[in-house]
Amino acid sequence: MSMDSSMEGFKKFAGQAGTFFTRARQYTEEKLGSAEKTELDAHFDNLQQRSDRTKLWTERIVKNTEAVLQPNPNLRLEDMVNQKLERKPRERNTNVEALGYSMVDAGNELGPGTQYGAALVQCGQTQIKLGQIEREYMQASVNNFVNPLNSFLDGDMKTIMKERKLLENKRLDLDACKSKLRKAKSMEAQKTAESELRIAQSEFDRQYEITKLLLEGVTSAHSTHLSRLQDYIEAQQVYYAQCQQALAELQRSMGKS
Repeated sequence: MSMDSSMEGFKKFAGQAGTFFTRARQYTEEKLGSAEKTELDAHFDNLQQRSDRTKLWTERIVKNTEAVLQPNPNLRLEDMVNQKLERKPRERNTNVEALGYSMVDAGNELGPGTQYGAALVQCGQTQIKLGQIEREYMQASVNNFVNPLNSFLDGDMKTIMKERKLLENKRLDLDACKSKLRKAKSMEAQKTAESELRIAQSEFDRQYEITKLLLEGVTSAHSTHLSRLQDYIEAQQVYYAQCQQALAELQRSMGKS
């Protein structure tokens, strides 16, 4: 590494450290009430609050939906790890399918020619079918509801949070420049402070507009989530209808209708 490169790296590090120190001092003085703070307008604050509520409730809905689809927390964790590592999830029977296979085996062992044995086989086959219907419901719910909401949290929402953090930093820079201008004594110091303030104001205004645009986009995200919610309800309706039909057919075949 050349001497010039080393000096350039040191200057960059020193500049970043100085910026961090200035922001930290401005933040501390604001908390102590000894520095003024630029307040954002009410509309922007409302947009931020709506974004926060959207993030909070989307996370809870995803978490609780996953708990409904897979009640076993250990298996949920396994599925989450596989998804993060982009590995194919391990094939496993649902609890209903496991019950069904046990009933079929029991019926064959106890005698499929007996009334009880034949009924166990029939019931077991229906339970296996119910398990397959459940698997299709779970897959449809994950693909059409859980995954899109997770994609929103991992994509759009992370971008919004990142830009909001950047806006807060620009706001701290702006208020630090205002404070510096108020404290400037000489004409030269005032001119320097005014120049820095103009730059800080421009950067803040630009970041404000970027962040506002992203926050306003949460409305369209709500519309998308509504469509996904409708997909989830449709998957539930199909699931319960198919289960009811399978059980009605079993009941008729067993002569208990």
